[in-house]
Amino acid sequence: MAPEAAARPTRAELRVAAREQSRAQRRDAAKAATRTALLRVALPSVAALGVATAAAVTVQGEAADQQRAQAAGRGPEQAAADPAGAGAAAGTTVRQASAPGDAAHASRGDARQPLSGTQPAADPAAQPTTDPAAQPTADPTADPTAEAPKPPERPKVSLPVAQRGLGETFGASGTHWAARHTGIDFPVDGGTQVLAVTDGTIRTQWNPSYGYMTILKTADGTEAWYCHLRSYKIRKGTVKAGDVIAFVGSSGNSTGPHLHFEIRPAGGGAPVDPLPWLLAQGIDPR
Repeated sequence: MAPEAAARPTRAELRVAAREQSRAQRRDAAKAATRTALLRVALPSVAALGVATAAAVTVQGEAADQQRAQAAGRGPEQAAADPAGAGAAAGTTVRQASAPGDAAHASRGDARQPLSGTQPAADPAAQPTTDPAAQPTADPTADPTAEAPKPPERPKVSLPVAQRGLGETFGASGTHWAARHTGIDFPVDGGTQVLAVTDGTIRTQWNPSYGYMTILKTADGTEAWYCHLRSYKIRKGTVKAGDVIAFVGSSGNSTGPHLHFEIRPAGGGAPVDPLPWLLAQGIDPR
């Protein structure tokens, strides 16, 4: 008898089989894409890890070299120039330090060993000494009773202004005076300081001919007149020789800035030539 013929799949079964095959293909494609992505991420990470590992090994090697160089008592530059010698010296130092009974001695000796060239030699001259012969002694010629030098004394007489040189002199004739010139003129700029010629007391006043004026009266009654002033610095009171008392101007009967200076004897007498009076005081205004 002939065998029974195999049953043919129906259309429905064919459609189910086709769908299953399509799903399997999609799953395989997704798995392949995932593996590709993982490889793309993993390969650079492995490479970076290798570089980092190599750098760490290099740094550790350099640190070990520096430690060996320091243990041998040499600097990093000397260790780089002679790595074999540095390693040998380091090995020798380690062996010496690890020898029985010498561990404490070796560590103390290394700690106390000075650095060559960094400790300056002590200067004997800079060290304090307790030798009495080396101590400074007082000058035997010095006088213990001698007084300290005194400051310079103030001048007893001063020029009326700091600048020397005269213009009109005493007794000169001209159209500016009713009779003759009764003093001496100092042709200086307006605003020049006017000085007290000696110690005394001063007062100020206004005069149509002399303008603003200051009168300095000395201890013996002699008066010094400063005329044609611009302004006063001291109007009244006691002054010392050389004090600034006023400023030069051109007030009153004046043709320009200058200081008119007179000397009048005690008791209100007529004015006298100021030049001989100043010369007698040791002052030459010329």
